[in-house]
Amino acid sequence: MTIARLVFEALRNNDIKLVTAESCTGGLVAAAMTDIAGSSQIFDRGFVTYSNEAKTECLAVPFDMLQQHGAVSAHVAMAMAEGALLHSKADIAIAITGIAGPEGGTIKKPVGLVFFGLACKNKKTNYSKQEFGIYSRSKIRNLAKKFALQMVLDQLTTKP
Repeated sequence: MTIARLVFEALRNNDIKLVTAESCTGGLVAAAMTDIAGSSQIFDRGFVTYSNEAKTECLAVPFDMLQQHGAVSAHVAMAMAEGALLHSKADIAIAITGIAGPEGGTIKKPVGLVFFGLACKNKKTNYSKQEFGIYSRSKIRNLAKKFALQMVLDQLTTKP
């Protein structure tokens, strides 16, 4: 069973809807979920906010936060998740922002660096930082997709 199918079943079993806010993955998580028949039961919507302007306009990520921390940061990942939750009818939000490469990396923020934000109604928003390493753009994006789905699954299957 794929990770997307496991997430689908956990969402359906808990009567929970998911929203995604994706930057470097460009909608791969939303696509994985909507590839499953019946996903309208568990998937509310997906935001692909690639530019800083889109993050601000669609998800209410503060412009000064983007300037201070950069789009690839824990702060922005959490703000993206919270904004997605606020602008949807979902119960849980996963956000992804990172550097898929092959260009764009720096010493402080190398190619393969991805931040994930996870927001749930009535819970504290959290994040994860992953350094996947220097792989192809496609591999980094797919690793990020799988990690994001695993974060959602872990949230849904972990006992309080």
